[in-house]
Amino acid sequence: MKSDQHVKMVMALQQIVVPKLRERGFKGSFPHFRRMTRDKIDLLTFQFDKWGGGFVIEISKCPPNGTTTHWGEHIPPNKVKVWNMHPSQRTRLQPKKSSSTADWFRYDHTKSQEDVFKKVARDVLPFLDIAERWWQDFEM
Repeated sequence: MKSDQHVKMVMALQQIVVPKLRERGFKGSFPHFRRMTRDKIDLLTFQFDKWGGGFVIEISKCPPNGTTTHWGEHIPPNKVKVWNMHPSQRTRLQPKKSSSTADWFRYDHTKSQEDVFKKVARDVLPFLDIAERWWQDFEM
């Protein structure tokens, strides 16, 4: 069962970030999104800390016909997710670069009384431009 904080964070992301993804041509349902173009599929997913209180955004891209896993399973274009891609073909977007979940987008470490969920969702928005550059520059 998801915590009340998790539910509130997802609602804030759906209100603030998902409309911006839709404006950029992404389809899908939370937490997995894809944007199909003639020559590639851009992928984005929100991955939450299993202990709660934080999340990271993972991005990847694949050929327009989907991908085939290293064990030979073909994932079609309308089903492919970031997690289907090899780790060398994806990256994480987070406020600080480290392997610690403490450096993810956190909504549990604040002393502020303002709506932390909306604030954290707004903090995600500049990372969409970073993702755009990565999708443009990353060689498959």
